[in-house]
Amino acid sequence: MTQSFTKLAILGSTGSIGRQCLAVVESLPGRFGVVALAAGSNLDELVGQIERHRPEVVSVADKSKVDELAQRLRVKGVSPASAGGPLPTIHHGREGMLAVGTHAAADMVVSAAVGVVGLEATYEAIKLGKTVALSNKEVLVAAGELVMAAAKKSGRELLPVDSEHNAVHQCLRGGERGEVRRLVLTASGGPFRKTPLAALQSVTPEQALAHPNWRMGNRITIDSATMMNKGFEVIEARWLFGVQPNQIDVVVHPQSTIHSMVEFVDGSVLAQLGPTDMRMPIQYALTYPERIASNDVALDWSKLRRLDFAKVSTRRFPCLRLAKEALKKGGALPCALNAADEIAVAAFLERRLPFLGIAEVIERVLARTPRTRFEKMDDVLTADKEARRMAKEEVDRLAVTAAAAS
Repeated sequence: MTQSFTKLAILGSTGSIGRQCLAVVESLPGRFGVVALAAGSNLDELVGQIERHRPEVVSVADKSKVDELAQRLRVKGVSPASAGGPLPTIHHGREGMLAVGTHAAADMVVSAAVGVVGLEATYEAIKLGKTVALSNKEVLVAAGELVMAAAKKSGRELLPVDSEHNAVHQCLRGGERGEVRRLVLTASGGPFRKTPLAALQSVTPEQALAHPNWRMGNRITIDSATMMNKGFEVIEARWLFGVQPNQIDVVVHPQSTIHSMVEFVDGSVLAQLGPTDMRMPIQYALTYPERIASNDVALDWSKLRRLDFAKVSTRRFPCLRLAKEALKKGGALPCALNAADEIAVAAFLERRLPFLGIAEVIERVLARTPRTRFEKMDDVLTADKEARRMAKEEVDRLAVTAAAAS
């Protein structure tokens, strides 16, 4: 078989998934070229990525970083792989993300930017018929119906990078979609799986960021502690795999060895197991439908002693309940759910909101959000902006109430 060569554009290249994606690329020489990179403000990381991969186009978060990046690259004598000029073309902001996501030379776009910032660029890439490896949860949580309609029209499948959906994708290769009874997403339970409920009010950001199994970015780690990430994954799974909300279950599996399962109508259950290493699902998505040998990532069977499972307590994890309710009601509510969570998590990390206040802010925003149906991407972005405004109001209101109580 002739080895394929894929040209990649990466949204969120300096984040956790973006860095690991490039590590996979570097471990498989000759299979990939990197033609475009979109980053935030981490120029130290971005300069190194540009040096190694020589993309044609790059983007940074804001205009102030453009000249600084250009100067750093000049000092290092960096030119793009095409050697068409002294520097890669440098963009910034929304237009920069769109330039990377829609870059004509890119065969595949890796959507790994954190937050709604990557939504529009990913949507445009899908509309252009590019293959999308999806790690950005906001794309399907905020705009699942619009995005999947675009994917259907373009005839391209979205390839999930998140370990849970990647696992479901692999298991579904063992049967037909019409044979599926339910999807079972596994959740580690995070750092507070056994913490007394009364103690959750005084949880610190440091405690919430100490995930027992995974090393991830700050927001997704807090979302794991509240189990909002699992709520997002339920919404994503509904759109990715075309199942109904009542066909998606969540179980606590503290070992994080089984990443998810598919139960078929005959009672058979297929599960995907693997180490807690994101390079495995990233490589699967990048090389699909092939499976490529990897010497770096493997499950250590000698350390696998037991596999435990438990029901999810919605008293302990109210964010999962809120996510399921938002999915059921539909319209603008899942978008508002995501926006409110992002604002609330940021406030918690800045110590302006208690841990349990995250769910409280989200619930209040959902109660204020109308069930508007989205017709176009501008509707999504407008709803996102309004939900963020309301969430900031609710954070401030809770902060005033807490100050008065003390």
